[in-house]
Amino acid sequence: MSPYKAPNIITRRSFLSRSALGLGAAACSSTIRDLRLVNSAMAAQAPTGYKALVCLFMAGGNDSNNWIVPTNTTPFNEYTAIRGNLALPPESLLQMRTGPGGSDPVYTDSDGYSYGFHPSCSKMQTLFGEGKVAPVFNVGTLLRPITRAQYLTNATGTRPPQLFSHSDQVTQWQTSIPDQPPSTGWGGRIADLYNSTANPTGNISMSVSLNGANTLEIGNLVSQYHVSTTGAVVLSGNLLTSNGPRIRAMKDILALSHSNLQRQAYASVVDNAIFTGDLLNTSILATAETAQGGTWVWNTPFPTSSLGSQMKMIARLIQASGPSAFNMKRQVFFCSVGGFDTHTAQVTLTPTLNTTTGTQANLLSDVSECMYAFQRAMEQISMSNNVTTFTASDFARTFPTNSQGSDHGWGGHHLVVGGAVDGGKTFGKLPTFAINGPDDTGTGRWIPTISVDQHSATLAKWYGLDPNEIEAVFPNIGRFPTSDLGFMKPA
Repeated sequence: MSPYKAPNIITRRSFLSRSALGLGAAACSSTIRDLRLVNSAMAAQAPTGYKALVCLFMAGGNDSNNWIVPTNTTPFNEYTAIRGNLALPPESLLQMRTGPGGSDPVYTDSDGYSYGFHPSCSKMQTLFGEGKVAPVFNVGTLLRPITRAQYLTNATGTRPPQLFSHSDQVTQWQTSIPDQPPSTGWGGRIADLYNSTANPTGNISMSVSLNGANTLEIGNLVSQYHVSTTGAVVLSGNLLTSNGPRIRAMKDILALSHSNLQRQAYASVVDNAIFTGDLLNTSILATAETAQGGTWVWNTPFPTSSLGSQMKMIARLIQASGPSAFNMKRQVFFCSVGGFDTHTAQVTLTPTLNTTTGTQANLLSDVSECMYAFQRAMEQISMSNNVTTFTASDFARTFPTNSQGSDHGWGGHHLVVGGAVDGGKTFGKLPTFAINGPDDTGTGRWIPTISVDQHSATLAKWYGLDPNEIEAVFPNIGRFPTSDLGFMKPA
């Protein structure tokens, strides 16, 4: 059997043979974008060292207005007045400080604002104090910078299409191309660009998903590889083990010469799948914990939740990604947790100080604990500076309450975590807490001041892409004032 090989040779001829030229303006726009990607791929330099991006998608639309809250008197009073029954008590907020200790000075940004995390996010408070978390304010899908006046007049080419729609905004977040047909995700385009130079002898796909199919990792050349929280999904059963008679018979059949091209292609795909699954499961055996019959112990245990299991498997895959196993220098991982569509039961406040329950509190606690465990795992295997985790979501939610929760919003806050993050500080500008204010659409939905393009391009630059490659991956980036927000340390 030959090892897994994602297609990694791009030529203009092979590309044009794949492209449906002449399908109208939208198709031409997409083709021009992909031609720029082809040219960049041909010029891409082989990277050194290992780097991985890990996307944690908070499905449903996280209400980040309660994830990070200003603690200064004036903005906090504005927050309380508008949020109503969603407002968190000031005593419950976990103050951001310049160090990990409770006696360290309170962090203040360039506007003189201080901030607190949601009371369920004590682990994020710890990592912020260690300089490993960077909150990025008011990020969202944008065609180009937009003012409130432009939004209200609905000037042509200013609003992203289908705002406040779950499926459309998920697609726009993960493709970073709101005004073009969704064909590939920005993670997939990075994989298409880098796979042949970064992973020429790689044994698994550069794009790995722990939560099924996603748009972020769709590429033209590199396919996303789906892994369960227990490893690759492979044939099983007493007769289907690696030495079982049925699996041996299947492998013998696959090895036969096939004159029919369709049969030959099918045999190659199945052969690849069996090899890759066996290789992956064999390679991660050394990362199995003692509780599962292995020898490994994580210093910080992962939560047993679905997200905790996903992130633990990502940690195991990264641990096994060296020359002896997968031969990977660049990888993109995707994991996800749902339930953030909190129209109801979002917040329950109890008389006990610092106690906040409800749907969002449980979800944010899980996210905080899982990201913390994952960061500690990266430190344990000496990969903290090589792996960066970032959050994403459909959108944020409305600032005013609907009496039980909040409704679909637009711009929201996100976290970037890792040893290479220029953390312990915030990036971007907090919205003005005023209905019909300069940052409001009119219903308490914040107009983003940072685009998904800028946020993602900053990650891509750290990942190793030069300016020309970034422009190929994010074709709209030139519409914005900068492609680097500064939340990653210089490489």
